[in-house]
Amino acid sequence: MVIKIIAVGKLKEKYLREAFSEYEKRLSAFCRLTVDEVEQEKLPDEPSEKEINKALETEAERILAKIPAGSYVIPMCIEGKQFSSEKFSELIARETANGKNTFVFIIGGSCGLSERVKQKADFRLSMSEMTFPHRLARIMLAEQLYRAFAIINNRKYHK
Repeated sequence: MVIKIIAVGKLKEKYLREAFSEYEKRLSAFCRLTVDEVEQEKLPDEPSEKEINKALETEAERILAKIPAGSYVIPMCIEGKQFSSEKFSELIARETANGKNTFVFIIGGSCGLSERVKQKADFRLSMSEMTFPHRLARIMLAEQLYRAFAIINNRKYHK
């Protein structure tokens, strides 16, 4: 199984890279995890809606070019469905049983994702009604993926 995370922006802080690396290492027992970072468009301090939309469209081009054909595409967005860890693991197990072996998770930048990216979704996922930094979302997603595989494989990690 392949899990691909397409993320807008880079993890610049060492402590965030280390946290992600820990889950990347743990996930290697269950899947091949890859991360494609796409450049985040620069915006002024107080961008107009037009400037934001233009930036999101530019980022969308970069994102869409990285989605492999036949993937199960899951953009992370506020209007997505929220799941418990158990339900998230059920989604992965069900789609794997249905023949999907590549899952693509998309994490937008601070302004979110273009509607064009969201339209490519097989499923839209929201982590929470709360707002989190998009850099932290990558780590949270990796942890939940590890937890999902632990549940699927009856490991003790999930309590």
